[in-house]
Amino acid sequence: MIGRLRGKLLEINEAVALIDVAGVGYEVEVTAGAAASLAAKPEQALVFTHLAARDDGQTLFGFASVAERDLFRSLVRVSGVGPKLGLALLSAVTPDQFAAAVAGGDVAAITRVPGIGKKTASRLVMELRDKVDASAVAKTVGGERTPAREAVLALVALGYRENVAAQVVGEAAEGTAKDGAVEDLIRAALRRMAA
Repeated sequence: MIGRLRGKLLEINEAVALIDVAGVGYEVEVTAGAAASLAAKPEQALVFTHLAARDDGQTLFGFASVAERDLFRSLVRVSGVGPKLGLALLSAVTPDQFAAAVAGGDVAAITRVPGIGKKTASRLVMELRDKVDASAVAKTVGGERTPAREAVLALVALGYRENVAAQVVGEAAEGTAKDGAVEDLIRAALRRMAA
């Protein structure tokens, strides 16, 4: 499976991006967050992907963060929610907003997304409550506490969006030692954001 693409954004039309990776152009259907992230850095395009294979073809979906991709994978497992609806939902709300709506049983917040009715929203809340709660708790209480994750959380606390922070920290981590300190990653990420 293709889990991530890094290359150069050639074009983006509607919600489909064409990304050149080592001379191969990948068409990727992206969320609004991923489209904004790609447009901001077309020379350093990075998307986390999910490949959906069906009888009529294969479709590659792109996301701005791993959290967005993981939520998409949970969404498409729910009966009545296909990839297009999952992509529309993630273009309208962030994973954190969706987690808060599910944890609070806020069906009305989910029905504000075009294409999602009350029945589907209720099913999403019911089927994903345990999964979303577990991931939200792991994110805030513990989970895997790597230097990169700590740096992302620090940037989010400073007011940056999580998907942007994750992308910049990932780029900064490539230029630092594997066991780089959290402070070094934060400084490198802030320098990249300021540039």
